[in-house]
Amino acid sequence: MDYIRLVSEIKRKKSNLCIGLDTDIKKIPEFLLKEPDPIYTFNREIIQATSDLCVAYKPNIAFYECMGPKGWETLSRSMEHITEELFTIADAKRGDIGNTSEMYAKTFFEYYNFDAVTVSPYMGEDSVTPFLGYPDKWVIVLGLTSNKGSADFQRLECDGKPLYQHVLEKVSTWGNPGNMMFVTGATHASDFVGLRKILPLHFFLVPGVGAQGGDLNTILDSGQNQDSGLLINVSRDILYASNSKNFAEAARNKALAYLSAMESKIPV
Repeated sequence: MDYIRLVSEIKRKKSNLCIGLDTDIKKIPEFLLKEPDPIYTFNREIIQATSDLCVAYKPNIAFYECMGPKGWETLSRSMEHITEELFTIADAKRGDIGNTSEMYAKTFFEYYNFDAVTVSPYMGEDSVTPFLGYPDKWVIVLGLTSNKGSADFQRLECDGKPLYQHVLEKVSTWGNPGNMMFVTGATHASDFVGLRKILPLHFFLVPGVGAQGGDLNTILDSGQNQDSGLLINVSRDILYASNSKNFAEAARNKALAYLSAMESKIPV
């Protein structure tokens, strides 16, 4: 999916919402455990209940690969229910020497046909550029992440500014706003004005709203650009809105609540 189409979908749906399919078998409704593939069934119902409300889905690959071959099969079957107008993100956080990154890119862009993959920039340019060789595919680089431990390294002062700022400035020169996004956590809402000064045109993938406590309205007010430029990820707060047989309906209602906060603030 290219930049123009992504922006068009955001404005058509008046939604920045990305739903994270971080599906944990310990948290899904107990009655689903009788299914041959409980996680697939759960994902299918969540997707069918919410696909008209969001613009993207983001499976966290760790929740699937931990189950070995069956988990990869579950992922593939789940993705079959996501239609072409929805943006898909493999939250894999890969990044390795060049030839290894080439294989990771081939896995997620060719075999699984995701629109985007999350990547760690720690090993430098040659670990990221293999992901940038695919037309209409995106690299989403870890920038300022939502977890508590992000302060351990990302905020270290280096030549007068935090390390994460050096990362954003340097990595943005390897790609462009049409093939590169940055992970910027909602738990750092006070930083978004500064983040937009560094990256006025790039999309931000924003985790940390909902269960992690990030403030949605602050992010919408300070993080958007003229094309919106935000994909706001919500996982647990939507997925596990209910553990009863109406779990999909409850997930939809939760997604609607997020949508109602977003729709009036999407740039026209």
